Amino acid sequence: MSLVKSKKRVADHGEVFTPTWIVDAMLDLVKDETERIDSRFLEPACGSGNFLVRILQRKLAAVEKKYGKSNYERRHFAVLGLMSCYGIELLADNTKECRENMLAIMVEYLGADDTEGTAAAKTVLEVNIVQADALTMRTTEGLPITFSEWAYLGKGKFQRRDFRYDVLTQTASYSQEGTLFADLGKHEIFTPTQTYPPVTLADLAGINIDS
Repeated sequence: MSLVKSKKRVADHGEVFTPTWIVDAMLDLVKDETERIDSRFLEPACGSGNFLVRILQRKLAAVEKKYGKSNYERRHFAVLGLMSCYGIELLADNTKECRENMLAIMVEYLGADDTEGTAAAKTVLEVNIVQADALTMRTTEGLPITFSEWAYLGKGKFQRRDFRYDVLTQTASYSQEGTLFADLGKHEIFTPTQTYPPVTLADLAGINIDS
C-alpha cells in the first residue's frame, strides 16, 4: 500500500499512512490490551483503518481462542470486539474505506452467510467510525462528536449509551488533585446523552442509526 494518496492531500491535510510493520510494532507495546476483547481503542485520525484493522484482528484472534468452540458466544464476542474500536476521520473517502476494511474483516471471521452478524457489524461501524475533526471535536455538520459505549449484558443482549467526546476528554483534568471536581466520582460528572434499551444482533441488524 502506498503511504500517500496524493501530494495535495499531504499538503492540505498532512495525510500519510502508517505501514503495517510500524502499526504492529506500536501495538505490541500494549499487546495485552489489544488482545483483551472489550478493551476500547480510539484512533483520532484513523485514515482507512490501518491501526483499527490490526486491533480488530487481534481481538478476533482472542475471541477465537476463548470462544471458538461455541458459535453463539463466538459471534457475540466478535461483535463486542468490533464495538470496542472507534475512529475519527476528517475525509469522507477515508471514513468510508475504514468502515469497509473493518467490515471485510468481520465478514471473513463471521462467514459470508451470516448476514445478520454482518448487518449488525455495519450498524456498529456507522456509529463508531465518525467523519469529523478530532481537533474541534465536531462532525462535518458542526455537531459535537458523540461516541457510543457498548456493553455485552450476556444472553445475546447489548447495551448502548452515548457520550459526548469533548466531555470524555476532560476526564484527566477533572480528576487532578486540587481541582474543583477532584473529590467527585466520574459517574457524577460524565453522564450519557442517551441510553438505549438492550438490543440483540437481530435488532442491530435492522436498526436505523439516525433514529
